Amino acid sequence: MSRDKIVIVGGNACGAKAAARIKRLNPDADVNVFELGAEVSYAGCGMPFYLSGEVRSERELMSTSNGVVRDASYFNSFKAVKVNTNTRVKDIDRDCKVVLVENRYVSGIKEIPYDRLVLATGSMPVMPDIENRNLKNIYLLSTMDDVRMIKAAMRGSGIKSAVIVGAGLIGLEVADALLKRGIRVTVIEMQNTLMPTLFDREMVFNLQKEITKGGVTLMLNSRVSAFLGDDSGCVRGAISSGREISADMVILSVGVRPNTSLAVKAGLDIGRTGAIRVNRHMQTSDPLIYAGGDCVENRNMITGRAVYAPMGSTANKHGRIIADNICGKSSVFEGVLGTAIFRFKDYNMARSGLTETEAKAAGYDYITVISPSRDRAHFHPESKQIIIKLIVDRKTGCLFGSQIVGLGDVAKRADIVVAAMKNRASIEEISSYDLAYAPPFSAAMDSLITAANIARNKLDGTAESAPPEQVWNMMQNSEDYILLDVRSPMEFAAMKWTDPHVVNIPLEQLRNEIGRIPRDKTIITLCQVGIRSYEAQRILSCSGFTNVKFMDGGFSCWAYEAAS
Repeated sequence: MSRDKIVIVGGNACGAKAAARIKRLNPDADVNVFELGAEVSYAGCGMPFYLSGEVRSERELMSTSNGVVRDASYFNSFKAVKVNTNTRVKDIDRDCKVVLVENRYVSGIKEIPYDRLVLATGSMPVMPDIENRNLKNIYLLSTMDDVRMIKAAMRGSGIKSAVIVGAGLIGLEVADALLKRGIRVTVIEMQNTLMPTLFDREMVFNLQKEITKGGVTLMLNSRVSAFLGDDSGCVRGAISSGREISADMVILSVGVRPNTSLAVKAGLDIGRTGAIRVNRHMQTSDPLIYAGGDCVENRNMITGRAVYAPMGSTANKHGRIIADNICGKSSVFEGVLGTAIFRFKDYNMARSGLTETEAKAAGYDYITVISPSRDRAHFHPESKQIIIKLIVDRKTGCLFGSQIVGLGDVAKRADIVVAAMKNRASIEEISSYDLAYAPPFSAAMDSLITAANIARNKLDGTAESAPPEQVWNMMQNSEDYILLDVRSPMEFAAMKWTDPHVVNIPLEQLRNEIGRIPRDKTIITLCQVGIRSYEAQRILSCSGFTNVKFMDGGFSCWAYEAAS
């Protein structure tokens, strides 16, 4: 093969992956990587776990699985790739096919020719416009330098309390990390729920309880207006919603935006998301220039629309596809589902596809399922609860999205759902999947198959349900309803219902006491997880009641004010 000149701008996930694969496919290629920072190919997603101490040293974030540090020397020796750190690519001359570069420590600008150019410039953290944001001990968490500074502050400055601005994935992972270090944490979020772009409200309610139980102070619907400093110029607190919150350290985690300055300067097309527009082969508007990773927009596989979805796993896929196409192998990137997974202490959350909020905004006709169940056989000592929410196309029975949360294993079900959505499998097909079964791993009817069967029941009219939000709105705006609680008297007493619309008839007594229930009102049946209330809905529907539904998910998914 020819000795093509390949220049790659950016030496982390996408850039490093592309460089390594190009050399595997075309050993004669001349591959030059230019990286602005001092490190390449480090695991940025592992930084919160380094802060917590779960990852023992920064070396582990920059090493291969067999312990070799992925530095410039490694890439030169193992991959025959020339890596230039501390080097900025200032400009692209597309007509002459050269890039202009300058090293931080060496004067002068060099022209580097290319046959193919790869932009893997990544993303930049959003810096909120907050008064006094330049005080000492206010940090971002984006680079290895950031994590080093935070670690140094934790070791040397007597950090006892911290404020985290932003309750997204990284913000909450950092909150967990700091708690493990014995630091008091306050998380301030301007929205009214955690991770509002990733999860629907009822699916984060239990996480919110876990977070506050774990010692984090949550301030939702709050915006930081200013930071307060001491005489030495260090932060000592934040002002939010008129309150002063003390803090020895602040971490800003309000999101990222694509680093497109070089692409804009070169006249490449930018998409509606603000990221670089690429085709399925990862080519920009200039066919000799490829781009991938956090600087590009992706196609959402559900909606077909362009989205900005930065993720290290996606960046690595981009790098491989770019390398394939540069080396003559036609590879395409079909898009993303926005898959993400997260843990706070022992509470796990995974999501993929569209939230219900997004499906509603897009105008889709859908049904939802909320199904609390066990991740293993209920009698197994390690069995824990998980809650599965599915958003299902009413017409085709295919999935628009899923959210799976709880103390149990959510990753297994999340990955099954991703495969199902990718292959446009219907709910009926999912319900017949031959999944691995043994009590330490799942129930005989896996929780995902149970959720799929609930969806089938809803689609064919066997099950009629109301989501918790609908029940809550009815309670605020109507008097013409009955809440039929079919749990045991002991469970009912523990709930302490005082609403006069509530009637408690345990499920096993319902057939004998059906005359107590008025037929001219909306009936909502309730229980702890939805199984008994579904049974009650069927009993009433088969007895001639025409307006009866069970509440999805039961009280396990009740995300509203206490009944009392």
